[in-house]
Amino acid sequence: MFKGMIHKKTALALVAILLVMLILPHMIPRFYVYLIASILVMALLAMSLNLVVGFGGLFQFHHGVFFGVGAYAVALLLTKTTLPKWICFISAPFVAALAGLIIGLICIRLSKLYFAMIQISLGSLLWALAFRWYGFTGGDDGIHGIPIPSAMSGVSNSYYFILIIFVLCIIALFFILKSPFGSTLQAARDNAQRCEAIGVFVKRHQLFGIIIASFFAGVAGVLFVVLEGSVFPDLLFWVLSLEILIMCLLGGWFTFAGPIIGAALMLSLRTFIGIHTEYWTLILGIILALLIFFLPQGVWGYFQEKWTLRKEAVAERGQ
Repeated sequence: MFKGMIHKKTALALVAILLVMLILPHMIPRFYVYLIASILVMALLAMSLNLVVGFGGLFQFHHGVFFGVGAYAVALLLTKTTLPKWICFISAPFVAALAGLIIGLICIRLSKLYFAMIQISLGSLLWALAFRWYGFTGGDDGIHGIPIPSAMSGVSNSYYFILIIFVLCIIALFFILKSPFGSTLQAARDNAQRCEAIGVFVKRHQLFGIIIASFFAGVAGVLFVVLEGSVFPDLLFWVLSLEILIMCLLGGWFTFAGPIIGAALMLSLRTFIGIHTEYWTLILGIILALLIFFLPQGVWGYFQEKWTLRKEAVAERGQ
């Protein structure tokens, strides 16, 4: 079944990339290993958003809150309970999915801008709780010194753990999008009225999409804690959600790998341009403006479109 979904050359290229990623920590300085690990975390978060916005057509403009819920969940479980650590790590994404279920049940009755506004309001409420509840969440100081298992601590160990989980998650997301559920979700995005006319319960599919996306955002939150060893209220703030939207826009909304490219571009710009100037966001704004005018489909979307046109041209010449 997998061979029918992906070309042999593409599969070989992905295996080659994975092999390179496995040996990178032995070839580059630790700073770049840390940067790549950060890109993988944010790429997974952006891909989870793309599931419901790009492929689902929902106005999920405060998706970062589920990332923060997952991060805080694992941090609180590790610091305030005596549960085995593996249970803490596994439970946190389900806590984020539960938050997605609760917020989704409230928002899914609304549409478009109203959906976005009520979700931003509810997400801001969770941020306010984390920001002010000093006795439980540490307030604006956050939680630091989170006990991470030795097998995951350190830049190299955390990198390999993040890489393994990232690969497993993108495989899961790939099969979800290629499943009947994923096809129905995309069909509802394109024409919800027609889907309802043939008996599809559109709202239920959209709610399941929100829950699944929240789960993977929670996984990204757990990986963030593994990498950083701390959490803070900014993880639940709307600014992070805006950054994730920009990542998807940079890479390409309607592509599977676009958010990975967008995350790599966003974090690279912040890291390397931010070293030289504090006005790197101005440069990012100029890039976004040029992108909207000249590459509205995103960087990866542009190359994907060119590749598709080239294959069609070759097929026509062959006939």
